[in-house]
Amino acid sequence: MIRKIYLPLIVITTLLLNSCGGDNQKNNTDDTEGIPVTVSQADANGEHGFLTVSGKIKAKNTADLSTKMMGFVERVPVRVGEKVRKGQLLVKINNADLQARKAQVDASITEARAAFDNAEKDYQRFKNLFTDQSASQKELDDMTTRYEMAKARLEAAEQMKNEIDAQFAYTNITAPFNGVVTHKTVEKGDMANPGQLLISVENPEGFEVIAMVPETEISQIKNATRVQVMVKSLKEKISGVVTEISTSARNTGGQYLVKIDLDASETPILSGMFATVVFPVEKKVNAQMVLIPKSAIVDRGQLSGVYTVSQSQTAILRWLRLGRTFGDQVEVLSGLNPNETYIVSAEGKLYNGVKVTVK
Repeated sequence: MIRKIYLPLIVITTLLLNSCGGDNQKNNTDDTEGIPVTVSQADANGEHGFLTVSGKIKAKNTADLSTKMMGFVERVPVRVGEKVRKGQLLVKINNADLQARKAQVDASITEARAAFDNAEKDYQRFKNLFTDQSASQKELDDMTTRYEMAKARLEAAEQMKNEIDAQFAYTNITAPFNGVVTHKTVEKGDMANPGQLLISVENPEGFEVIAMVPETEISQIKNATRVQVMVKSLKEKISGVVTEISTSARNTGGQYLVKIDLDASETPILSGMFATVVFPVEKKVNAQMVLIPKSAIVDRGQLSGVYTVSQSQTAILRWLRLGRTFGDQVEVLSGLNPNETYIVSAEGKLYNGVKVTVK
């Protein structure tokens, strides 16, 4: 009798505990707060219907200097950012082997000149003797041949000296114009190799913008067209004029290169700054360009996406097709419409389906 009463009591107690535990678990799930996130709306870029493209500022006069010689770097007497004058030494490479070759060539020239002078005297002597009929034609021909050979050896030695002198220019890298050192890749003691970039110089007195124009708009761009250039980091506008228009997009993925010379300005622009070029022509395509910050992009192998907030307040990863980059923003070709909301930052780890709370 005791066993019969004890067993039902155990079953009832277990059911009560499970029921209570299930309620508590459900309540805990419902009461869990989501990850705090900050959201933003996708910007739709459009400037008064005019064609607007991105570009990059660069100095019109730039030089990347390298060498044809291999050797250890002896001196780099300049620093990045330092102003230099035309002809000023920038990099000196050890040229002991060239010095030795130069000494050998100088000795060869001395020997060849002595032989030539002697042959020239003999040639003139036999030429006079032949005129006086005191030497035969055979003797004059032999002397003429000896003279021409000596002359050729002297010219070869002198040309070799010119070659050696030209190679010295590659061991003493000098500034090709007045400018500023913008980059260097070697220091004293490094090994310089043929074709290796050693140092870069640019003249900051003139700048241009390299812009890429879509194929749907390139036919409207003409040389000498006046344009407006917005320097994004400085929030300043500078006028410019179109100077070059590429007629091929074979190596630029359907985008045509256009160069714009910037007018002289007090704006402190620098090479590498991003710019927006506004051409005074109407867009043929009335589509808006969607821009989002790079920091919001989520990369998964070859795919890129952005987290959005669903109606049930959960994070959803949406895959995107991206286009051109404009400074710290990137163009969205598909996957996100203008004014749609996406997550910019989160105070926790995001994944598909996680609950979020918009701050």
